[in-house]
Amino acid sequence: MGRIFGSWGVRGGVRVDPYSEDPETLAGYKTWLVGREGEWKEYSVLEARLHTTQVVAQLEGLDDRDAALKLKGCEVAVPRDSLPKPEDGSYYWSDLVGLAVVNTGGEALGEVKEMFSNGAQDVIDVAGEIKRLIPWTAMRKVDLEARRIEVEWEKDW
Repeated sequence: MGRIFGSWGVRGGVRVDPYSEDPETLAGYKTWLVGREGEWKEYSVLEARLHTTQVVAQLEGLDDRDAALKLKGCEVAVPRDSLPKPEDGSYYWSDLVGLAVVNTGGEALGEVKEMFSNGAQDVIDVAGEIKRLIPWTAMRKVDLEARRIEVEWEKDW
């Protein structure tokens, strides 16, 4: 949902760069998971609000600037069960990681390592015999049940 990139004030507030299209979304959750490299700690959100394109928040247990700065660089997530169900044709990026990627001819290209946005478009990072960065616009079909994404992308591209 975002990344902590600094402190806010002297009472332990944090500044977060949100990943979502609507930055205010993150401010509405009452529980955040904060961590790095798979190590997560749950925090109750005492207060959160939008400040320009950032979210500034006070988390329970952070009482001074030094405590907040220890979280600099940490990812911010929310519990999965607090997220709304995605609309038809929309997906949470975390649901796509690990899916097999095949082209429209049925050739295996690898599997989704991660999803990211380069500012202009969303990109599928595919790990296989070679690394491929495939724009989301090449996606033709996502089948979560079969754990497979079909893309219009040739194997030799």
